[in-house]
Amino acid sequence: MGPRPLTGRRELLDVARAEPGVLFHGPAGIGKSTLLAALTDGTSGTVLRCSPAEEDARLPYAGLVDLFARVPEHCLASLAPEPRAALEAALLRGREPADGRDRLALRVAVLDTLRALASTGPLLLVLDDLQWLDEPTAEVLAFAVRRLDGLGVRTLAAERVAEGEQPVRPHCCPPDTLELPVPPLTDEEVAHLLRTDLGADPPPAALRRIQELAAGNPWYARELGRAADGSYGMSPAPDAGSHGIDVPPRLRARLLHRFRELPAPARFTVLVASAAARPGLTVLRAAGLPDPAVGLAAAEELGVVAVDADGAVRFRHPLVRAAVYADAPPSDRGQAHALLARAVTEPVERARHLAHARPYEDEATARTLMSAAETARREGALDTGFELAALAARRTPGGRPADRADRLLAAAEYACDAGRLEEAGEAAGAVLAESDSAHRRVRARLILLRNAGQALRDTGNLIEEGLQDACGDPESEARLHHWAAVRGLLCGELTAAERHARQAARTGDTETRVAALATLARVRSLAGEPLAADTALEAALALSGGTEGGPESWRLIRMRAILALDSDRVPEAHEQVTRLLAAISEFAGVEDVLATLVALTRVQVRAGHCREALHTAERCSRALAEAGVQAAPALYAAALAATAGGTAEEARHLAGQAVRASEADGDRLFLLRALAVLGQAELLGGDPRGAAAAVEALQRVRELGTAMSAADPPLLHWYADLAEALVVLGETDEAGAVLREAHARVSAATPGSVPAALERAEGLREAGLGRAKEGAACLRAAVERLRRLPLPVELVRTLIALGAVERRSRRRSTARGVLGEALETAVRIGAAPLASRARDELARLDAGERAGEAGRPELTPTEARIAALVGGGATNREVAAELFISVKTVEGALSRVYRKVGVRSRTALAHAMAVAVLATGAAVDLGDDDQVQPRVTAVTASQSGRVVRSSRAPDIRR
Repeated sequence: MGPRPLTGRRELLDVARAEPGVLFHGPAGIGKSTLLAALTDGTSGTVLRCSPAEEDARLPYAGLVDLFARVPEHCLASLAPEPRAALEAALLRGREPADGRDRLALRVAVLDTLRALASTGPLLLVLDDLQWLDEPTAEVLAFAVRRLDGLGVRTLAAERVAEGEQPVRPHCCPPDTLELPVPPLTDEEVAHLLRTDLGADPPPAALRRIQELAAGNPWYARELGRAADGSYGMSPAPDAGSHGIDVPPRLRARLLHRFRELPAPARFTVLVASAAARPGLTVLRAAGLPDPAVGLAAAEELGVVAVDADGAVRFRHPLVRAAVYADAPPSDRGQAHALLARAVTEPVERARHLAHARPYEDEATARTLMSAAETARREGALDTGFELAALAARRTPGGRPADRADRLLAAAEYACDAGRLEEAGEAAGAVLAESDSAHRRVRARLILLRNAGQALRDTGNLIEEGLQDACGDPESEARLHHWAAVRGLLCGELTAAERHARQAARTGDTETRVAALATLARVRSLAGEPLAADTALEAALALSGGTEGGPESWRLIRMRAILALDSDRVPEAHEQVTRLLAAISEFAGVEDVLATLVALTRVQVRAGHCREALHTAERCSRALAEAGVQAAPALYAAALAATAGGTAEEARHLAGQAVRASEADGDRLFLLRALAVLGQAELLGGDPRGAAAAVEALQRVRELGTAMSAADPPLLHWYADLAEALVVLGETDEAGAVLREAHARVSAATPGSVPAALERAEGLREAGLGRAKEGAACLRAAVERLRRLPLPVELVRTLIALGAVERRSRRRSTARGVLGEALETAVRIGAAPLASRARDELARLDAGERAGEAGRPELTPTEARIAALVGGGATNREVAAELFISVKTVEGALSRVYRKVGVRSRTALAHAMAVAVLATGAAVDLGDDDQVQPRVTAVTASQSGRVVRSSRAPDIRR
């Protein structure tokens, strides 16, 4: 078997490697031996190892025999006669000495042997499973290791202890050994471990059960994962509920081998405790067990359970509880549930026990379960609601197919609420395949549409077939028209989306009309018609009564917040979304919580709460991980938060994932947003390579927006980003065309942040054309506009741009003040990438002052890069390839460089560049201190400013 994956253990290994010795301790299966193997792998020198089993603990010196198995014979031959004889006797290689002094002689022999080995090179002692080490060997080791100080002997040990307990044999290790508890893995680490171990992701339902039962124990997780992947399966038995996980027999035998020896009454007492939701002595007595404390005491001695002072029963591990339940005969399980059904009074728990006590079809039981499921759902116990409704469907008699279908549909809806998409799809699909009722088939299709999440591109047939089944039922038709509107919105078909939304708003019930008007508001907002969007939203709010009591009301509040955000009313949006999240977090389904968290992330980024945005985006990811799915909105939120408060590399990675997820779903709405964030992330570095990648992403945004006839404020912000990226590449003409196109979409209703973004891009373009004065004026106008708006991130971006232009214009004092304000603001709001950009600009300013820029020609960053490359001998084509621009752009920029530097040929330019280097000692970049890195045989302006030749092969990765 190959090496175990070390999921979640890197930090622990880093600590261990820095210590002269470590003793890992923790429960069985937590990964102690895997850690020892990782630390031992590749070790040079002598390695002495012992790893005793439980049966070895009764064999004197069994551990010493293992430890000395690799000690060369000549080491023993060099010992004094008496210690050698004692050691050979312990190792069963000779007779025991006759004078009775063997105990001390043996200790001296072991100590002298270890000293001799350490004198010849590194010596490592690996002591695994110390709890099974025989006592005579433990005593000998304790004597020896106390006397090895200063010899460079390293010890790696592991001891099994109960959860939370301390090791009892640290004396077998040197005094300076660090004791390290091995913690459980997180749920995310368990998922990664299973993915690595099995080569695929387990089904979401199986993954959730494995995470719950393994409780972070990697060995348990692997065993359960292999059972899920093999013949045992991980689905509960049809009537077993959450207790009936098919714990593999090998695992049961390992966990229960001593428990199975208890008397039957004691085992039955523990079984009843394992079946109870909140086991305790009071519940067990109420269930009719005569003296439960006696049976529990026997199990407590074996470490199976623990009874608290207040009588509560705790199992040693969740898997032990599941194993006890799974190992019992079905008749005993049924009897345990029957006793508990009479003992408990809480309706939901009583219904569950009743169902397990009656594992057969029974209408009375089914009705009780459905009532309990509805209660659980109202109380926010969404998983419980689904499980009880699914049980109710299984308990429904075969002669009542309509009732069974209704209960399956309810279970599917509850599963949707809980984010259990796999189970929701199975339940709704069963009704769609089996029911002869058009009405129920429509309900099933509506659940499948909801279950699709963002991936509605391929659901056209569901909608069309649903409309055929719903013919003559206006309310059902309206619900399907609304889903057609949502599909059109996500797929970028705004005209169709508006038509279907209006149809649903005319003929649907109140809930559907409210939802349709909200969708219409989003369509109108995306089309750049904020007044029409407000009108539709106000109509929806009036129709709903303005309450906050259900999913449609929650959606209206989110929509109102997003419209406020897009209109630069950021505090209003923040107040609405945070209040909504607080109100729904306990009761809402996964989709509503996720949508609200994504909206909050957007609000926090624009409000300059960058650190908070990172935390909110992490909550998005956790919500999806718990549901066992990964959706583009959560990835988009994570990427957006990373551009504001994380790192450019992280933002690029997450945005790329969001792009791929959106493309897979056919979700053009979030594809727009994901591409835009990818473009922003690539721009963070301010270099040509990043700018080229940003142009590629943002050109797709432009094309998608045009195809969708979209013109909402975020799109126009992204146009400004595209223009900025083009300016970095020297494509100023194309940047101008993009800006003219954006300005044509600006109206009187356009919020102030849009013209500010366009002014920033225009200012950079003017500076790129050599008109630094005009560029600075545009940027100052943008800064003043943004000072009146609650948009600190946008303000910092614009201040950095203004500071860079002022620096290149040699207005150093002004540049320092602007960049200082940008840095202070970025640090305060947690905008780490922008803070880094501001520091870079200030460093360039300091470098320019030291180099003495007075009298040097004013070149833009692109012109300076071109001058450096051409001056070093690069051809126009090579320069274009290096800077990701066209040859035509190089030619135009080179003409401006000749004019500014005062030369007329490439030879003269090369001479001017060399003179600049000799005179100042600065980089050959005459107007900027950016590093230039050619990729073909050309001139490179290195960080130190020295001109060198490069013969690297062309980089074609982009």
